[in-house]
Amino acid sequence: MITSAIVPVAGSGTRLLPATKSQPKEMLPVGKKPVVQYVVEELARAGIEQILFVTGKAKHSIENHFDYDHELLRQLSDGEKKELLAELEFERMQVSFFYTRQRRQRGLGDAVLCGQRFAGQEPFVIALGDSILGLHADSSCVAQMIAAFEAEQACGIIAVEEVAPDMTQHYGVVRPDGTGPLFAIEDLVEKPAPGQAPSNLAIAGRYLFTPIIFDAIRHTKPDKRGEVQLTDAIRILRGRGYRILGLKLPPGERRYDIGNFESYFATFLEFALADPVYGPEVKKRLLELLRTEARLPADG
Repeated sequence: MITSAIVPVAGSGTRLLPATKSQPKEMLPVGKKPVVQYVVEELARAGIEQILFVTGKAKHSIENHFDYDHELLRQLSDGEKKELLAELEFERMQVSFFYTRQRRQRGLGDAVLCGQRFAGQEPFVIALGDSILGLHADSSCVAQMIAAFEAEQACGIIAVEEVAPDMTQHYGVVRPDGTGPLFAIEDLVEKPAPGQAPSNLAIAGRYLFTPIIFDAIRHTKPDKRGEVQLTDAIRILRGRGYRILGLKLPPGERRYDIGNFESYFATFLEFALADPVYGPEVKKRLLELLRTEARLPADG
C-alpha cells in the first residue's frame, strides 16, 4: 500500500505578483480554503498517511496552516463561535506532515530529489502543491493511480488530461502508446514549442514513482534556465527501458492550475459558485454585475 507523498511548494510564484510577494501561491484562497489544503485533503482521501512538503523561502505559513492552533480552538470553544470549529476539521486528518527546504530554486526535479530520504525504498506519490484536481478536490485520480500501480508492472504512473492544442506549450506532454484511460508512455517532452507537441495529453500535476526516479534526477542535466526538470528525468527512465504508464483524469474531473491570474480568477469563481452555502448569492451578484455591464454603452 502506498501511503507517502511529496508535495513540492518551493516555487516563487512570480506570475502571481504582487499577491505572492510575501504569501506562498499555494496559500492563496480558492473559495474558502487555500490551494494546498485541497491538495492535502485529496491525498488523505486516497489513503496517504504522511506528506513531505518541499518548501522554500517565505513558505512558513504552509507549516503554520497544518499545525494545531490550540489558542484559536480555545477562543472558538469558549466564545460564541462554536459553529466555526467545523472549519478546522482538516487539522484532525490522520496525516503526518514533514518539511524540508529546497535551498536553491533548481526546478521540480531537484525539489523531488530533496525527498529521497523521506521516500526511502518505497514507491510514493508526487502532487504539485499549486494544482487542484476536481471541483473542490473531489478527485479519485490518485486512488486510481495507486490501484493501477499495484496491478501493473511499471516503475511509474503519470496523470494526464486532454488540453487544447494551443495550450500544450505550457505543460509537459506525453506521447501515448495505445488508447484508453490507462496506456503506456512512449515519450514525453517539457513545454514543447507550438506545433511540436507529441499529443494533446498534458501532465496533470500528479505522479507515482518507485525510488528509481531519484537516480534519474541525479543524471538529468539542467535546462537553459539552470533548472532540473522532472519530465527530463522521466525521459531518462524511458531511455533505460523502464515502463511508465499514463492515466487520464477520470470523466468529469479536470486540473485547476493556479499558475497565473487568469486561471486563478477562473478557478476561484468556479469554486465560489459551487459553494453550497454562498454559491447562490455569488451567482445572483454575478448575474447582476453582468446585466449592469451589458447595459453600458459600447464605449463604456
